[in-house]
Amino acid sequence: MPIKRLFIANRGEIAVRVIRAAQELGIETIQAYSEGDADMLAVRMAGTSVCIGPAASKDSYLNVDRVMTAITDSGADAVHPGYGFLSESPDFVRAVEAAGITFIGPTASTIERMGDKVEARKAAEAAGVPVVPGSRGRVDTVDEAAEIARTVGYPVMIKAAAGGGGRGIRVADSETELRKLAPQAQTEAAAAFGDGGLYLERAVRAPRHIEVQILGDGTDAVHCYERECSLQRRRQKVWEEAGASCLDNATREQLCASAVALAKSVNYRGAGTLEYLFDEASNEFFFIEMNTRIQVEHPISEMITGVDLVQEMIRVCGGQALSMTQDQITRNGHAIEVRINAEDPFTQFMPWPGKLSEMKVPKGDGIRFDHFLYDGYQIPPFYDSLLGKLIVHGATRAEAITKLKSALQQIELTGLKTTIPLHLALVDDPAVQNGVFHTQWLEPWLEAGNLKQLETTGGAS
Repeated sequence: MPIKRLFIANRGEIAVRVIRAAQELGIETIQAYSEGDADMLAVRMAGTSVCIGPAASKDSYLNVDRVMTAITDSGADAVHPGYGFLSESPDFVRAVEAAGITFIGPTASTIERMGDKVEARKAAEAAGVPVVPGSRGRVDTVDEAAEIARTVGYPVMIKAAAGGGGRGIRVADSETELRKLAPQAQTEAAAAFGDGGLYLERAVRAPRHIEVQILGDGTDAVHCYERECSLQRRRQKVWEEAGASCLDNATREQLCASAVALAKSVNYRGAGTLEYLFDEASNEFFFIEMNTRIQVEHPISEMITGVDLVQEMIRVCGGQALSMTQDQITRNGHAIEVRINAEDPFTQFMPWPGKLSEMKVPKGDGIRFDHFLYDGYQIPPFYDSLLGKLIVHGATRAEAITKLKSALQQIELTGLKTTIPLHLALVDDPAVQNGVFHTQWLEPWLEAGNLKQLETTGGAS
C-alpha cells in the first residue's frame, strides 16, 4: 500500500526536509512537536501537528510511549524518524511495526545488529569488507584487553561496544596506558549507554574520515558515492565534502563496492551510511561503523548525484523497489556542506540560543540552505545547536570553495552568534584549500588561535 499519511518524529531542519520531500510526493504530513517547539517552522509547514510533551527531549521526542500514542491517534500509516532521537532505537521500530505502521528505515533487527560495533564488524568481515585489526568480539576485562592489544599491536583505540558520538574512546600507546585507560572507558560507556562492554582496534594515526551513502530496498542496494568528513571538533563533524579528493578512482570504486556488498548482505532497507577510516599513507580503508538512518550531511550526496535520498527512502520503505540502478547514478562536480550552529566560536563555542531578528539567505545556482528559521524566531535552548546547513556545488572542488566563501559572506542571521566566522576562516586556510587535513587537524588549528584574526572584525553574524 502506498504511504498516504506520514508522521515526522523529529524537529528542526530535518523535519522541514522530510516535510518538503513528502509533500512533493503528494503525502500528507503530521508533525510532532514539544511544548518548546510550538513555534517551529515544521509545525507551520505540516498539514497537521501534534504536541508530544514538555520541552525536555526525554519527555517528548525520546519518549516512545508518548510518540506512539501521537502516531496512532493521528491515523498515520508511516513514520519518518529523521536523525538522532529515536531514529536508531530498535524498541521504537518494534513498537511502530507492532502497531501496523511503516517505519521509514531499516528493520529493528538490522538497526540492532549494525548499531552494535562488534556485530557490525562481524557483518563487515563476513561480507569481505576490510576492518581495522582488533578484537573479535566484546571485551569485558582489562586483562583480556591487554592480551588482545599485544596481538593487534600498539597504539590501540579502546571504544564502547554500544553507542556512539565519541563516548568512551581512549587511545593507549602501551600496556601501562591501556590498564589505566580501559577502566575509564568502561565507566564512561556504562554511564552513557548502560553497557560497559568494550572493543579494541588498532589506532590509525591521522586518518581521513570517509563515508559511503547507500540506499537499499531490502533486496538490492546501490551507493551514491562517498563523502569526506575529516574536519571535526570533539568528534563532531563541522565541514563535509562529496566526493573525497584524497581518493583515486580505483580506491573509490573498491570503497563504494564494499559498502554495497555489506548493505546487500544485511538486506538493508532505506538510506544508510557506512563509515570508514582511510589511511592515506598506505592507501588502505577500514570499515568502522554504520549509521542506519539519514545523515545530517546527506545533501552533498544529493548535490553530486541528483538523487533525492529522502524521497527514495520513503518509496522503498513503502514497499517499492529502488527506482534506479547503479549505472544510472553518476557523480557530477564537487559539493561542500558546513554546519551553522548557534554557538559563539570566540568563547569556546558556547551555545547561543537567541532571537533571529532578520535572515538573509544566499541564492544562486548550486547554493542550498537547509534550515528551520524565519524572521522573529526564538531559538529554543533545549536542543542541539544546529541552525542549518549551507551547501554549495561546483564543477570542481576549487570552484565549490569559492562559491562557499561568497555564500558565507552573503548569509545574515541577525541577532544570533553563529559558527559562520569559523567557516570563513577555514575557507581561507591554505591546508583546507589544498585538502591537506585529517580527523585530528581542526582542534590543534583552533588551539593555535586561527580564529583570533577575525574576532576584531565583527565576524560573528
